[in-house]
Amino acid sequence: MVRKRIYEIAKELGTSSKDLIARLEELGMPGLKAANSVDDDEHALITHLYQENEAVSPAAPKEPPEEKSETTDQESRPAVKRASTAGEPRPPIVSVLGHIDHGKTTLLDAIRKSRVVDQEAGGITQGIAAYQAELRGQKITFIDTPGHKAFTGMRARGAQATDVAVLVVAADDGVMAQTVEAIEHIRAAGIPMVVAINKIDKANANVDKVLSDLAQHGLTPEAWGGDTITVELSALQNQNIDDLLEMLLLVGEMSDLRADPKAPLEAIVIESHLSASRGPVSTVVVKNGTLREKDWIIAGSTYGRIKALSDGMGHRVETVLPGNAAEVLGLNEVPNVGEQVEIVRDKSTAKKAADSKRQDAEKPRSVRRPMTLEEMLQESEEEVTTLQVILRAASSGALEAARRELEGLTVKGVELSILLAGVGSVSESDVLLASTVGEDALIVGFGVKTDAKGKKLAETEGVPVFSYDIIYDLVDEIEKALKRRLAPEFIEVKLGSAEVRDLFKVPAGVVAGCYVLEGKVSRRGRVRVVRGDAEVYVGEIASLRRFEDDVREVQADRECGIRIKDFDGVEVGDRLDVFELEEVIA
Repeated sequence: MVRKRIYEIAKELGTSSKDLIARLEELGMPGLKAANSVDDDEHALITHLYQENEAVSPAAPKEPPEEKSETTDQESRPAVKRASTAGEPRPPIVSVLGHIDHGKTTLLDAIRKSRVVDQEAGGITQGIAAYQAELRGQKITFIDTPGHKAFTGMRARGAQATDVAVLVVAADDGVMAQTVEAIEHIRAAGIPMVVAINKIDKANANVDKVLSDLAQHGLTPEAWGGDTITVELSALQNQNIDDLLEMLLLVGEMSDLRADPKAPLEAIVIESHLSASRGPVSTVVVKNGTLREKDWIIAGSTYGRIKALSDGMGHRVETVLPGNAAEVLGLNEVPNVGEQVEIVRDKSTAKKAADSKRQDAEKPRSVRRPMTLEEMLQESEEEVTTLQVILRAASSGALEAARRELEGLTVKGVELSILLAGVGSVSESDVLLASTVGEDALIVGFGVKTDAKGKKLAETEGVPVFSYDIIYDLVDEIEKALKRRLAPEFIEVKLGSAEVRDLFKVPAGVVAGCYVLEGKVSRRGRVRVVRGDAEVYVGEIASLRRFEDDVREVQADRECGIRIKDFDGVEVGDRLDVFELEEVIA
């Protein structure tokens, strides 16, 4: 029996995976995913249902053209404009991450050798940090990042260079410490992920273990009914490389990646260095708009006129369209990785803009003072539903204990999520991840300190880092802070009650002449007006007097005058119950 995936059936039917899945859902077959495989009978049923439905209700009914109708010609023009505004499909931009020695470099080399566009030059220019692969006429742009730290470093400047991430996991090793870190960095980026299970050619390969490890970290494979796309391959043997590229194109299609070459430029520096012969050299990936030779550009505090553009093969090009990358010559200095590239009118504008950004960068940054955990959580007036925690511990046993205790915290209205957990000191990479997540992320060290680079970056970025040596202190402080973050809970504490026996009109309103039946009436208390068995009004005491004097409180069995704020509807015979609201301290 030959099984086929949904995206393969979509190609047979001449439609996109997205459209086929949507149509099948309308026909009573929900829950299908593009990477799901079906047997021969299911294949025949899907084909029959789709073709039958197309015959009855085609997706885009064609109308006979009216060749010489001016009205038709005029009406067609807005449709063209709408299509160009939506943009055209562009190649997905992909980063490859994973644990050391799991085969990231080998995989990239395999893709280069088998699927790099335009191989006439016979090789890749090693200095270019991006290149394109092609499968059946469709292109994919790969960014050759050194690792998840560089991947997140680009995002730290507000740049999102990548559309899809490939997580490489070795079939003979499974999910390791750096794999987990890469997963969390990809999640923080908020982009789709494809897992490449590499080294399936090895004798001790165990794909089931990898799938189990992934599921334990919240990545349930599609084969197990989840949403995580996995591809089993061997980069060394060049096995199933096309399957991986197919999945990347599929994810790009489902994400509906589009761009307009005529739109304002959106481009990001993904690599830069200083060449002895060519000067500052940068690799730039374009996400929208078009980059052209001789354009005046700025990238952070650097600027210049583009002298030359080269593609991933080292070939000279005049323009770089969306979804493509190029090496750029002409900037006056080496820009920082992650800087966004902008086109400006002329040299004067470029220099002025770059100088302004340099001055902004040189200004002393306002860094948040060291705060308690409670202060950090109360800093924003907006409700925080999730607190993201990066947890580091001295040993695997200590890590497991701290994680178990934190995950066991239940505070209604606030969720605590372990963004990343690992053994070792708090590092620069941890701080970088927390800074990209935002103000609702913090780092907790259990029995460990922060290394020098991490401490410096935390001070610069204002990332809160807390260290504890006793697990009960760690759990208690975080639990209290979570509870404090909620809207405070109050209970009524009854102070006393009084009966209205007379009414007096004064310029400020109506004063009720009362007799205190029990307890006391306090000026700072709140009052409930009760008439018979019905509650008439609840509010504040505006004034409390005994004879001619303003007083703070009046005890039982004494007379007093009470004016209720914003309420003059009190009547003789009403009962005034006086109470205070007391905050419940958890």
